[in-house]
Amino acid sequence: MPKTSFPQNSDSRFATINNHSAINDSDIQQAIDAQIRRADRLREHSYEEINRGTLLIDTSGSKVGQVNALSVIDLGNFRFAQPTRITATTRLGEGEIIDIEREIELGGAIHSKGVMILTALLGERYGQKHPLSFSASLVFEQSYGGVEGDSASIAELCALLSSLANKPILQSLAVTGSVNQHGEVQAIGGVNEKIEGFFDICRGRGELDEHAVLIPASNVKHLMLRRDVVEAVENGSFQIYPIHTIDEAATLLMACDAGEMDDDEHYPEGSINQLVAERIESYATIRHEFGEKGKHDPEESEPQPPE
Repeated sequence: MPKTSFPQNSDSRFATINNHSAINDSDIQQAIDAQIRRADRLREHSYEEINRGTLLIDTSGSKVGQVNALSVIDLGNFRFAQPTRITATTRLGEGEIIDIEREIELGGAIHSKGVMILTALLGERYGQKHPLSFSASLVFEQSYGGVEGDSASIAELCALLSSLANKPILQSLAVTGSVNQHGEVQAIGGVNEKIEGFFDICRGRGELDEHAVLIPASNVKHLMLRRDVVEAVENGSFQIYPIHTIDEAATLLMACDAGEMDDDEHYPEGSINQLVAERIESYATIRHEFGEKGKHDPEESEPQPPE
């Protein structure tokens, strides 16, 4: 029987090798896998360094002010994603949120816009009755190149809320998505690569159970994941959570109810929002007390010249 002849491309080459009379899904998958093997040297090296502990990424336990964000690296003919640790610290101050990436000129304009939006959201939500008497710092840890895009703004905001509320974030979860001034989660790019990247890191460590990625609900229609990821989700060993608001993200990441404001403008006791509001109020009280002390004891508040 004569061999079937196909137009020359990678799919047809595998169909010919496998002696198929027509190109089928296994031939296409082999072609995709071969293309990835040719291009994934950088990805393989990056994931190896994460699993060896050179690049610090936690996928178990919980930490205050630390969250797994997801970034995409584009090599032109191949894209892949890996987790990126974002940390936040907070302290008494005057409402300034320091974006370290922007301060050292590694943060792009869109990234800076995302930080400014989350700053406005914090002011609108928690600054109605008290001044935002805290300062904060945000940074992408172990990042040595430019940072662009607003897809980490949900992660950055949750890291800030975690630090203010002193509530730890589950490191078995990763999150991607941008946020607007009303706390709504917005779509981002590279959603498939981001999910697959975190999946690969967790699987490489033998950790899949109870691990998950949080994505914008508006990105669900863009999902076209690898078969092994789909199977893991189907059997319940890996999860994908679509989120609509920052409160949904915070509830999942910190395993604590975010809390919705009631008619008396109070949040439920013990909720994330209540703890954040309480901390901001305490900072405002401390600042006020310092100010009053300076008014009544000017000699103590001002430096004295040497005798």
